[in-house]
Amino acid sequence: MTAETTSISFGARVRNYLSLIKFSHTIFALPFAFIGFTLAVKYYGQPFQWLLLLKMLLCMVFARTSAMAFNRYLDRRFDALNPRTAKREIPAGVIKPGNALAFTIINSALFVATTLLINTLCFWLSFVALFVILFYSYTKRFTALCHLVLGVGLSLSPLGACLAVTGAFHVLPVLFSVGVLTWVSGFDIIYALQDEEFDRSHDLHSIPAALGIRRALSVSTVLHIVSGAVIIFAGVYGHLNWLYFIGAAFYCGLLIYQHLLVKPNDLSKVGMAFANTNGIASVVFAMFTIGSLLI
Repeated sequence: MTAETTSISFGARVRNYLSLIKFSHTIFALPFAFIGFTLAVKYYGQPFQWLLLLKMLLCMVFARTSAMAFNRYLDRRFDALNPRTAKREIPAGVIKPGNALAFTIINSALFVATTLLINTLCFWLSFVALFVILFYSYTKRFTALCHLVLGVGLSLSPLGACLAVTGAFHVLPVLFSVGVLTWVSGFDIIYALQDEEFDRSHDLHSIPAALGIRRALSVSTVLHIVSGAVIIFAGVYGHLNWLYFIGAAFYCGLLIYQHLLVKPNDLSKVGMAFANTNGIASVVFAMFTIGSLLI
């Protein structure tokens, strides 16, 4: 085997694992982690440390990687049966189940180890966070509220980032966490619309499977109204400036836009609503929020 062949093979393996964990979807929670970190430094007056920022980013990567790898490992049988997911790496035979599980364990251990390098509170809470993000993968087997559990998992990003710097709980990052919880739960319901029939026929639980597409969209709408309201209230509570509220307006506008894209009788734009709209909403809102804290 030549060095070139080995290099290509390694590169392909890296791409396979990045695809396994949908690394591009890190864009949903990571901007809110930056918000939490910036709040700690600029709003709560803690010193900025590059090394601490790096540790926070590593925690985000390790935690999300372990959660996604475990989800793909645990759901491999259902993924193989579902035409929409049959080409995922494990059912397609690209990555072995045992390797995905080992990948999960390694990233979980790295996550806990990194929190130990941050502060004692983050270390002890890392086990709670790890339980939540891994437990989510089981929830679809027994409750339609699985979307909310996913929301809780991603909502830890602004709160955890702030805790990494301050070592204490504060109201403002908690409000952002509530905003993330309801935002993620709402768009996960939209994403799950694609599998309504499959979930029902295989005794899997989701709000679309339990309520049907139309009522599931109504639940998603309510969650997104709450998310937008909490984001606006966070700005009022924190006495944040005009730049923040421009970002909040973009955020709320993109929440409305994704509900205009997806209709009960037309799910063709679910992918656009899920990935593009929410990714843009997260990044744009974070940019304006961080900008408002810096000026």
